[in-house]
Amino acid sequence: MTTLTVARATRPNFLILAPLCVLLGVSVAARQSRALESLDIVLVLVGGLLAHAVVNLLNEYDDFRSGLDLITRRTPFSGGSGALPAAPKAASQVLLTALVMAAGVVAIGFYFIWLRGWPMLLLGLSGMVLMVAYTRWITRSPWLCLLAPGLGFGPIMVLGSVIALGGRVDATALLGSAVALLLVSELLLINQFPDREADRRVGRRHLPIVLGLPRASRWVATLLLGAYGLIALGQVSQLFPMETGPTWLTFPAALWVALRLPRVLDDHQALMRMMGVNVATLLATLALLAGGLGWA
Repeated sequence: MTTLTVARATRPNFLILAPLCVLLGVSVAARQSRALESLDIVLVLVGGLLAHAVVNLLNEYDDFRSGLDLITRRTPFSGGSGALPAAPKAASQVLLTALVMAAGVVAIGFYFIWLRGWPMLLLGLSGMVLMVAYTRWITRSPWLCLLAPGLGFGPIMVLGSVIALGGRVDATALLGSAVALLLVSELLLINQFPDREADRRVGRRHLPIVLGLPRASRWVATLLLGAYGLIALGQVSQLFPMETGPTWLTFPAALWVALRLPRVLDDHQALMRMMGVNVATLLATLALLAGGLGWA
């Protein structure tokens, strides 16, 4: 039962995001005509996956300890997994598992620091700070809360993967990481909408709380459509090859989310459907972008 609780607390349905961001970095490194080592690719994938799981486990543990899990309305996209409210005695095991996984991330990080030097140290330390500080402190600052997830999965994870594989941080790498930054920040922002009142009660201060849902929905649209603006910039400037063209197949869904969101703020079921489309759009966009960069 404890093992199942810990597994649920990692939120496995969401763990595909980290490998996609890592693969974006792998594709950039491969495009730089580097002979990539299979072991290094496996290690960056494992490291990214473990880092994401650690964030989820710490978030579950802290939300259970703060009482947030007991007052939130769980949805497929927000409110936590519900694993610890169903099995409170597993809380210490969830924390222990997070610490063990974090040790695994650190071990992989030290390997790449030894291999690639100080740039990996800088990115690794930044990632660890975000992992530890997000739930307890960053969620108290609206703009940090908005940008922190995107920074973790974008510049830190994407660029970290490029450097770990021996690549260089060029304009293509920076632009790809910026696309991931906007998409992931948008995802976490819209996923905060259903939790607004519960989060307010435990002291969080993210944009849906501070600005209200109508204004926060405009930020969702700005981030989401801004990501496609960066993709267009990359293609026009030829930083992104023509093989990234299929990325635009997801644009109609993204435009629908951006335009429709303000109209469904008071309709829970419609909002859930929209959040589902949003998740699928983000994952497909990252997969198509990584595939296009790697195929070129």
